[in-house]
Amino acid sequence: MDITEVRTWVIFYLISFVVLLAATFITTQSGSQLWISLMLIIIVVGVNFYLLFSELKRYQARKAFMHRMSQFEETETDVESGYLW
Repeated sequence: MDITEVRTWVIFYLISFVVLLAATFITTQSGSQLWISLMLIIIVVGVNFYLLFSELKRYQARKAFMHRMSQFEETETDVESGYLW
């Protein structure tokens, strides 16, 4: 996660926290609307897991790309040094 993305994550988790508080409030007020609070909790947790896995996948792809680029630069400098002799 880059420093520029921290603001987005903070806002997202604050909104998630508010939704979970609203679900808790709905649960404590009336038992007949339990399915609404359960649906809100499932949606928030599902979106959080989806975003977490996509962020991890993006990080692994970036790490693999950087590894490939570092190998490309090494082979390129080896070839260039061979031409200098």
